[in-house]
Amino acid sequence: MPIVDSHCHVAMGWYEPVEALLRQMDTNEVERSILIQIRGQIDNTYQRLCVARHRDRLASVVIVNHTAANAVEALEREASLGAVGVRLPPDARSPGEDPLAIWRAAQSLGIAVSSGGAAEAFASAAFASLVGELPDLRIVIEHLGGTNHPEGDPGARLRRRVMGLAQFPNVYMKFHGLGEFAQRAMPVQELFPFRRPLPRTLQIAFDAFGPARMMWGSDFPPVSGREGYRNALRLPMEELTDLSDDERALAFGGVALTVFPI
Repeated sequence: MPIVDSHCHVAMGWYEPVEALLRQMDTNEVERSILIQIRGQIDNTYQRLCVARHRDRLASVVIVNHTAANAVEALEREASLGAVGVRLPPDARSPGEDPLAIWRAAQSLGIAVSSGGAAEAFASAAFASLVGELPDLRIVIEHLGGTNHPEGDPGARLRRRVMGLAQFPNVYMKFHGLGEFAQRAMPVQELFPFRRPLPRTLQIAFDAFGPARMMWGSDFPPVSGREGYRNALRLPMEELTDLSDDERALAFGGVALTVFPI
């Protein structure tokens, strides 16, 4: 089963360079990774260089300034240079006559959108309307749609609305390490560092979207401040005992490669 990390960050000015990611991948037998541009960075040169050097292992999801008048042209250029996706918050809107212009551009270009934001934005009627209007656009929701915080429950109603986006067949969900929604045990235990019982957040997402629309991503390197890369992969695998081998292959690699081809 090839393992694909659908959500990791590399940079020279923030976080870590690509060599640190590659070391983690090699140590943990992760075959390929999707580079997700860091928030606030619209210069995608470094990610492009990383992909050029490791074309068989990496792909790039870029950010463009969606509020700029030339945003669509900028995205077209990035796609022509090899980007497989663009990162947009759920409330991103374009200036001018068509507020969905940047989303439509991604659909026309055949690239996916990786979307991160608050649960309230994903649960909104405006986002559901956007998704319904663009049925051929693959939209991947990051971080369990903002329902992933270990401190403070977002509320069952809000979670139901976020997970209700599974009604749209073009929507996918990313899940990351257990440390995003489970509380750390104190004192820390070596084999399983979280308090039990675990919140049902991960199982609720799988029940809604199914393994064919779920994808694992480490959230490297922020995950290093939680349970660490190895545990972010190992522990969800161990917890998802109900998955068949084929379903596990989808959730931990196959779906990511379908949406973000390398």
